[in-house]
Amino acid sequence: MAGAETPYAIPNKYTDFVRHEAPDGMLTGNWRGVGATRNIPVIEGGIDELAHAAGVDPLDYRRRLLQHKPRLLGALHVAAEKAGWTTALPQGQGRGIALTEDFGSFAAMISEVTVVINGMLKIDRIICAVDCGQVINPDTVEAQIQSGIIYGLSAALYGRITVHNGAVVESNFDDSPVLRMNETPRIEVHIVPSSEAPGGIGELGTPGVAPSLFNAIFVVTGKRLRSLPIDHNELRRV
Repeated sequence: MAGAETPYAIPNKYTDFVRHEAPDGMLTGNWRGVGATRNIPVIEGGIDELAHAAGVDPLDYRRRLLQHKPRLLGALHVAAEKAGWTTALPQGQGRGIALTEDFGSFAAMISEVTVVINGMLKIDRIICAVDCGQVINPDTVEAQIQSGIIYGLSAALYGRITVHNGAVVESNFDDSPVLRMNETPRIEVHIVPSSEAPGGIGELGTPGVAPSLFNAIFVVTGKRLRSLPIDHNELRRV
């Protein structure tokens, strides 16, 4: 559903999919973020491509298509302000946006990355503005968003699953690592004040991570990534 019902006001669209089963009859299940997580990279990457094709700033492009979504638009305004979207970054650095609407809550995420000439990627900062309605415990909201971002970063950087002879090769944190403390970027969570009914928060922090990274990487390299985990060989600049 998240792929068919995007938040953007696009009058004419057609959505289709091809079911692709896991190899060797392996069972698959939901990831943190369920349907939204799997579809948001396609949606937000596509919107970013449309913005660049139209020669419009990706932030302004999204704003034009979100006039009917005041809460999501509000979160985007806050994230852009906190990220300093209009300020220039040094050479080799870029920013990327991704939006998520799910479980009655709204989030705007902006990632700042550095890509050096040998293709090494450094995530410098991630800013997330979230409108989840009335907030009962702000510390819980912040912790859930932070953990969701760590979860998403771990998958985006390291989450490769290899199947050999019908079995998964990776077995533990030594060959399927989680982001370490020294690798973790600065994470900023900004709660948008709201009097609306409380919405979900447990899955909202994960879906925007990969697409915001993809879009930030494009700013630096001019390359569109469409698969995970991120392959550093694809980031080499000439």
